[in-house]
Amino acid sequence: MPLTLRAVDIIAKKRDGLELSTAEIEFFVQGYTDGRIPDYQAAAWCMAVLLRGMSAREVTDLTFAMARSGKVLDLREVAEWVMDKHSTGGVGDKTTLVVAPLVASAGVPVGKMSGRGLGYSGGTIDKLESIPGYQVGLSHAQFIRQLREHGIVVAAQSAELAPADGKFYALRDVTATVESIPLIASSIMSKKIAAGATGIVLDVKVGRGAFMKTLEAARELAQLMITIGEAAGRRMAAVLADMDQPLGQAVGNALEVHEAIRVLQGEGPSDVRDHCLTIGALMLVLAGRVAQLEEGRALLTRHLESGAAWRKFVAWITAQGGDAAVLEHPEQLPRAALVEVMPAPRAGYVAALDAQVIGQASVVLGAGREQKGDPIDPAVGIMLHKKVGDAVERGEPLLTLYANREERLAAAREMLRAAWRWSDTPPSPVPHIYEIIPAALRS
Repeated sequence: MPLTLRAVDIIAKKRDGLELSTAEIEFFVQGYTDGRIPDYQAAAWCMAVLLRGMSAREVTDLTFAMARSGKVLDLREVAEWVMDKHSTGGVGDKTTLVVAPLVASAGVPVGKMSGRGLGYSGGTIDKLESIPGYQVGLSHAQFIRQLREHGIVVAAQSAELAPADGKFYALRDVTATVESIPLIASSIMSKKIAAGATGIVLDVKVGRGAFMKTLEAARELAQLMITIGEAAGRRMAAVLADMDQPLGQAVGNALEVHEAIRVLQGEGPSDVRDHCLTIGALMLVLAGRVAQLEEGRALLTRHLESGAAWRKFVAWITAQGGDAAVLEHPEQLPRAALVEVMPAPRAGYVAALDAQVIGQASVVLGAGREQKGDPIDPAVGIMLHKKVGDAVERGEPLLTLYANREERLAAAREMLRAAWRWSDTPPSPVPHIYEIIPAALRS
């Protein structure tokens, strides 16, 4: 290797399909982070990675280099096992709002830094900000203190954590290199490692409303992230979950908070409840709180039914400044001025429900962002009344639209006509969770 590394040589080496050394990856990441390597060279490197791929060792080195580009928290000062979860996005995915207090109510600390949504993949921080007073911007000292005092904290990602990822992420978004699995895995895991949790459950969505469209691609991404996390000394697990149709009934920020409250109070859609019990149980297994998945599900079910998870939710939200009165009376959450019910055009069964179309319609309403920095309307969204397998009569309510502008309502209504597929006979049931990795955790 030459004594002096040059960005152009590293780009050419990856362009030719060769494996980069640890030193070359660290040089490139640090150079781009501090401005010595310009955008055009970083863009060329990202394209070379997209086309040529990376070995697991290269991706691990890339992840560690990005994590070390800024501050790295160590949550072991709070507890030996602090749990985190990460979802690869989806439509109606309010899982963190339920899972975090559910797991914390069982005595396992949950420390999570979350992002804002882009496109139709809603961000946890956007949902939490629909609760009046909730503070998402915590210093590292505040983050640690909240975790130590309450056993649960969810805050916005700090700019001090993995700043290299922030630069690469913005560049990938405008250079058609978002789809690279090595770049996706390193982006996610660099932030997770920097955030300091010692156990991480990955919620990898698969289907029309997800970034990973096939089970094979989702499995590849999940396994790669597990490999990276284990190399960093983290306990890891992943679920591959369906996102051909939205999770739950609510799509939109305040609407999803309300639905999460219903689940924590023992109501709400069964698919959300089941999904959260599985994710939460895996977190308990990783933390050593229980030995098996079913034991964890049973324990968390008891915490739902006893109200322990709900009480932990209230304590968490109020500790971060949220208005307790709104939690007890969620009808006080932001409400849209325009409410319209869309009726079923025919009788039959819902054969398919396109999560991507529904997600895109929610963005049109103002519940998501086309570009970073776009404002979010917390009140708008969609409430589904019928999902795959449900029987429907002509004229029966299919969904309710919530909007604050007439032109957005009209545009979303037109889009949603294409979201439904019909059958005269009941369709075959679709599994909600396809796979758990590693397989040993399924029992």
